[in-house]
Amino acid sequence: MSIRDERKQQSRQALLDAALRLSTSGRSFSSISLREIAREVGLVPTAFYRHFQDMDELGRELVDQVALHLKNILHQLGQRYLSHPNTSTKTSIDLFFASVDQNSEPWIFMIAERWGGAEVVRQAISREIEYLNEDLVNDLEKLESVQHFQDQSDLKVLSNILINLSLTWAMSWISLLRQPPSIELELEKMVLKNQTVTQVQLIFRGISNWERPQTEAN
Repeated sequence: MSIRDERKQQSRQALLDAALRLSTSGRSFSSISLREIAREVGLVPTAFYRHFQDMDELGRELVDQVALHLKNILHQLGQRYLSHPNTSTKTSIDLFFASVDQNSEPWIFMIAERWGGAEVVRQAISREIEYLNEDLVNDLEKLESVQHFQDQSDLKVLSNILINLSLTWAMSWISLLRQPPSIELELEKMVLKNQTVTQVQLIFRGISNWERPQTEAN
């Protein structure tokens, strides 16, 4: 890659980073203009069009990047569980919340824009959620506790439950992070972690005894 191409790529990424930063600071992506984004990174508005055709194109690429981040987090946790099956649920949950601590913006964006964002962004998120589900199904298939599943659709249901719960856990954790430090806050964090561990244990103990009901004759 030439120096010119590298600088162009850096400017493109800077625009994406600025859009993510602005849209997770209490505003929605649809309320942000390309002028604001360009100004945020020190570019004139016309320079925006050297990188993106319009805000819709930027929004779709931003969704791709955010979804890739979430996919990597969930995949790493899944692979850790597969390679270290004796790892406690609490350890996995601690790692999950630590990843949200380190980079909360992708979670905020995905959650906020999934239901209330611009249509083009909602559609892109819906597509990426489907991809996340497919990837998680591939990881779940390797678990010993689901080897008795006889219908692939059951794994898809389980994957969908876990994806939605992950988004809920992340948003609950982020809400706590926004509060001023205190002893009470640390207790709330502990309660949330314990509740999350219980949810996971209930789910996986339940699936170990799962049997698809027989279709009743009409």
